[in-house]
This record gives sequence, C-alpha cells and structure tokens, in this order.
Amino acid sequence: MSTDTTASVSTHILDTSIGRPAEGVAITLAARAGSDAAWVTLGGSATDADGRCKDLPALPVGTTHVRLDFETEAYFLSKQNQQAEAQQDAPANRDSGTPGAFFPEVAITFAVVPGQHYHVPLLLNPFGYSVYRGS
Repeated sequence: MSTDTTASVSTHILDTSIGRPAEGVAITLAARAGSDAAWVTLGGSATDADGRCKDLPALPVGTTHVRLDFETEAYFLSKQNQQAEAQQDAPANRDSGTPGAFFPEVAITFAVVPGQHYHVPLLLNPFGYSVYRGS
C-alpha cells in the first residue's frame, strides 16, 4: 500500500506462449534512493496460481527507483515438456542454444514517486517479453 511518503509495487506474469498465468516464478524486489545510490534487496516472493505476487515487501521512504528481477529460466525448465506438447512447431529451446528460455532472467527497472502505486505486469514467452505500467 502506498502512502504520502512511499510508493507501492505489484506485478503479475502471463505466459503468452500458453495463454495462462505463470505460476511459481521467483521474483526479487530491490530499491534505491537516487540514481547514484546502491541497490538494496528488500526481499522476494513467487507468483501464485493466478500469476500474481501479492506479498512483495513495502518500499522504504525515499525510494526513487525499483527493480523487479524475474527468475524465468527455472519456470521454463519446469514447463518445457508441457510447452513442447502444446507447441509442436516451436520447441522451447529452438535457436536459443540452451534449454528453457532464451532470456533466463528478466530485470525491470523503473522510477517511482511517493504516493503512487505501480502495477508492472510481465508478458512472457520463451523467446521474448514485454512489460507495461498497468493499473
């Protein structure tokens, strides 16, 4: 929950290769106060069956930048057999050189201001991703 002196963050992940929420993706939240400040890891969580991460840590007062790190490789390795069956013409490791996903992790960094809530969804597939500021 955001306050007058802090911002808040939420996220969810949709696996666009199967059209379903991505369950079990580990996410780490880090923050910093100013462009020159060091990143401080605040904690993490994992997505639930609906692809949502409902228990990310609160942001400290003075936070100006946030980074969400999504550990996508473990998710795709666990889903590789299911996806290969669902996508006979697009195996999970085609042209990536490694099993799992071409992007083994996704790091999203964005600026925040106090009093605002930031919902940042990740649209994910083995060969690409997209993010946006949701509502």
